[in-house]
This record gives sequence, structure tokens and C-alpha cells, in this order.
Amino acid sequence: MGLTDFKNRGWVKFKAEKSMLRWQKYVQPIAEEISFDPKQKREWLRHGNTWFAGVNILKNDKDGRFNGGPRLEGTVVQFLTDLHGPLALDHGQLSIIYPGYPIFDGSESEAAHRYRSARDGAHVDGILPIGPDRRRFVQEPHQYVLGIPLVEASSDASPMVIWEGSHHIIREAFRCAFKDKPMSDWLKIDVTEAYHKARKRCFEKCRRVAIYAQSGESYVIHRLALHGISPWNKKAKAPDCGRMIAYFRPEGRAGDLGDWLNGY
Repeated sequence: MGLTDFKNRGWVKFKAEKSMLRWQKYVQPIAEEISFDPKQKREWLRHGNTWFAGVNILKNDKDGRFNGGPRLEGTVVQFLTDLHGPLALDHGQLSIIYPGYPIFDGSESEAAHRYRSARDGAHVDGILPIGPDRRRFVQEPHQYVLGIPLVEASSDASPMVIWEGSHHIIREAFRCAFKDKPMSDWLKIDVTEAYHKARKRCFEKCRRVAIYAQSGESYVIHRLALHGISPWNKKAKAPDCGRMIAYFRPEGRAGDLGDWLNGY
């Protein structure tokens, strides 16, 4: 899969490379130490202690370095640079899934838990629920979602799933929602109904695909693609530290929502 497939399907996976293996080997113990920290566990464990959410918890620099370690390099970096210019990573998310995910613990409604279990908690990043009525607004216009596995795990250990081609449906829904509205107002526009209708259409029209990646591999998801996390299979295998993935979601240039909506 290359750029054409990425544009059509909304995701692309890159083969293992020595540079990525070197980066992973350096970062994995840092991530594991964070995940065992009692303070961080209290802050980030969710769903009956089966998901360590770890949003922006990795203190890397814009090139993916930690404490003078290796920078992120390889084919995936060249791919992203060609699309978006020089790498400018945000602080990464450390997402760890443990056996049993997702366990219902009362932290979300029963309906939300059913959606998480039956529909993988499918969502588009950055379209966030706001206020007591949980109305949806564009809050974080990302450039992309970059996923890098930090451990070896089986293919049924809660992989990322994506609805191929869903970014086309989501994009058209937002184009309609923002039609004839000045770009300066887009972040203030309630997209709840448009988003829910588009999401339903994605379930009906798009193929659900699990993204299985191992050490040295990486993948990129289009920022408008519908994706989620599959429930843990009882036969799945992963290290004691869990199925561990680093995610990066840098935001685009301030005010450049036209590129966020229409570009790749």
C-alpha cells in the first residue's frame, strides 16, 4: 500500500525497518516504566483496568527523540514529510490494552459500553463531545494518526480497526455542515447530527479491517477515518506489560482548516 491506497482506503502500513526497531527498542522500556508508575496508573487506567489511555504522556521532541535517544526515521517519516512537511510530532499517547478489554466498570453509560464492545468504540479523532449534552465539535484538527507498536502481540490482542474509505464519507458530511460558513466559525459549529449520520453510513458502506502491526512496523490513519479498538479475544497473547502502542496526532497549522478538511 502506498499513497494511492492511503488516499482511497484511509490507511497505510509500513514494513519493518532497522531504524524503527532501533527507536522501538529505546522507547519501550521508557513506556513500560511509565505504565507501572502508580501515579500514572491512577490517572490513566480505564474500563476495569483494561486500558491505559496515556494521552500525550510520552515526552518526546518533535522528531520523536527521548532524552537524546534516536530520532524517528524511515519510510513512514518520509511518507509523512512528503504529505505535511518536516516532522513536528506532538507528545505521544501511550495506549496499552490488557486482557478482558473492555470491562464495564460504571465509568461510562451502559449504552456507551455496548457501543465500545459491539462497534469497537468507533470514532473520528478530534471530534469531541462538549458539555452536559455531549454535543460534538471539531476541537483537535490533527494532521494524521501515526501508530507504532512497542511490543509483540497476537493479531487478536485488541488491534486497531478502521472502516476503509470512511474518510470520504466523513469529509463529505463536514463539507455539508460547514457549507457557506466562514472557516473562522467551523470550530464553533455543532456537527453532532452530521457526524452520527455519517458514522452510521460508514458502518453500512465501509469494510471493517483490523490493522495488525508488529515490531519495526508502523501505520498511518487518515485524520477523518472512522476507527476504534477491537475487544480483547480470550485467546489473545501479549507480554505482561500489555499490548502497547505509541500514537502521535500532531495538529495542523493554526487556522488551516481547509487543508484539514480537504487534504491528505
